[in-house]
Amino acid sequence: MKSQSVVTDLRRKVFTEVARVAYDSENVSNDIEEIPFLITPDEVPKYRENIYRERQIASERVRLAMGLSLRPANKPVHITAGVDKSTIAEKYYEPPLMQVIPSACDKCPDNEYYVSDQCRNCVAHSCIKNCPKGAVSIVDGKSYIDQSKCIKCGKCKAACPYDAIAHHVRPCASACGVKAISTDEYGRAHIDTEKCVACGQCMSACPFGAIADKSQIFQLIQAIKKGDEVVAAVAPAIIGQFGPKVTPGKLKSALLALGFKDVYEVAVGADVGCIAEAHHYVNEVTTGKLPFLFTSCCPAWAVLVKKYFPDLAGKVSEELTPMVATARSIKVNRPDARVVFIGPCAAKKLEASRTSVRSYVDFVITFEELAGMFDAKNLKLEELEDLPVSFKATGAGRGYACAGGVASAIEKCINEYYPEAQVKIQHAEGLSDCKKVLTLAKAGKLNGYMIEGMGCPGGCVAGVGTIIPPERAKVAVEQIVKQSTEIIPPREMEDLAEKLSKMN
Repeated sequence: MKSQSVVTDLRRKVFTEVARVAYDSENVSNDIEEIPFLITPDEVPKYRENIYRERQIASERVRLAMGLSLRPANKPVHITAGVDKSTIAEKYYEPPLMQVIPSACDKCPDNEYYVSDQCRNCVAHSCIKNCPKGAVSIVDGKSYIDQSKCIKCGKCKAACPYDAIAHHVRPCASACGVKAISTDEYGRAHIDTEKCVACGQCMSACPFGAIADKSQIFQLIQAIKKGDEVVAAVAPAIIGQFGPKVTPGKLKSALLALGFKDVYEVAVGADVGCIAEAHHYVNEVTTGKLPFLFTSCCPAWAVLVKKYFPDLAGKVSEELTPMVATARSIKVNRPDARVVFIGPCAAKKLEASRTSVRSYVDFVITFEELAGMFDAKNLKLEELEDLPVSFKATGAGRGYACAGGVASAIEKCINEYYPEAQVKIQHAEGLSDCKKVLTLAKAGKLNGYMIEGMGCPGGCVAGVGTIIPPERAKVAVEQIVKQSTEIIPPREMEDLAEKLSKMN
C-alpha cells in the first residue's frame, strides 16, 4: 500500500498509533500522551521550524483521530481532556466534523498577485499599462504591485509576456466549491460550518495538512474488544485501494483479523437504490408529477441542495442511499450486529449521525483510517489467505463508485424494465459543477432529467478518505464492473427497496 503524500503518511501514522492504543493499551491516557513523541521522535524537525510545533500539531491530530475537538489556543487544556467520554463502544462525535488545526495552518495568502524574479523590466511595461488602478510600478528595476491598490483583476498577469506575475490562491479556499473558507483575524483559514457540506476537498487540497476530520476508529475498536458482533459494509470504491494483488478474499481475511465478524458489499445496497430510483423516475418524472429528480447517494450533494437550493430540496430522491440500504438489510438478518460503513467519504460520517440513520449505521470509517488499523495489527494484506466471498452485487451497483455511474446504472434499469420511457440523464461532479447544474435545474433548463450529483470530482473514487490516485481507482472499479456476473439488478429488488424503506 502506498500513501499519496507526506501529509497522508503523517495522517496514517496518527491513525495507526491511535488504533494501536485502542487495541492494546492498559493505560489509555498515558499512551495517548506518548503518540506525538512516537510520531516525531527526534529533536530535529522534519517539516516545521521546530520540533515543538510538530508535536503540537501531532497532538491535535491525535485528538481528532479520537473523535475529540481541537484544544483552544488560549487556554491550558490537556491533550487527553475528554478522553474518558470518548472511550466508549459507541459512535462518538463532537461537531464540527471538519476543523482547521491552527498550529498547522501556514496562513497562505488568498487571492493575491505578486511579481516573481522572472520580471525582466521590459520596455513595454504591459503590466503597468493594463492595470486599471495604477497599482503596478517599477521599484528597484522590477515591477512591483501595491497590494493596497490592487483589485485582483489579473490584467497585469495576463499582459506579462514572461509570465512573471504569480497569482497566489489559498489551496483550501480554491478547492471549496461552496466558498465556506475565509481568513480569520490571524490570517489562518477558517471554515464556516453553516456553509460547509463536509465534502472534505479542502482537507485534500491543503499541502500543510492543516485541515482534518474526526475519526471513529477508537470507538469502533472498543466495540470490537467488547465482543460485539461488528460487521463491515465495504463501499465499491474499495477495489484496488490496498494494491492490485489484494483480492476481496484477502481483504476479508484482513477485516476478520481486525475483529470483524463478517463482510458485506455495499454495492448490493446500490442495486436496491438503483432499481428503486428507476421506478421513482418513471412514475414521477416521466408522468410530469416532478420536473426532475436528483439522486441521493452522495451526502455532500444532498446537503448542497438543501443548504443552497432549499426550494429544490423536495426533488432529492427519498430512496435509501447504498450505505443505509445495506445497513438495514444486514439488520434484518442480524438485528444485534454493529454495522461499520467503510468507504472513501468523510461526509458519510455526518449522514450516519442523522436520527433516521444512526440506529442502522453504527460507525463510519474511511479507507485511510482502515489502513491505519491494518498497520496497527501489522497485517500484510497480500500475504493473507484468499478467503471465499459471497458478494452478489451487479455491475450497476459497483459502478456507483465512479462519477456518472449512478445515473448510468439507473438509465440501464429504465431501458430494461421500462422500455417505453424516455430517459434523460445529467451528471455533475465537484461542488462548483454541481451548483451550476442546480442553477440550470432551478431555471427550468433540465426538466425531465435524472440528475446525478457527486461532491468529489471523479466521484467516490476521488473521496478524501481514499489511498490511491483517483485515476487508478477508476480503472480498478471499471474492471470489477466488467467482471460482474450480472449487469443490472433484478426488478424484484423493488419489493426489497420498499420493505427496507419502511423499517423504523
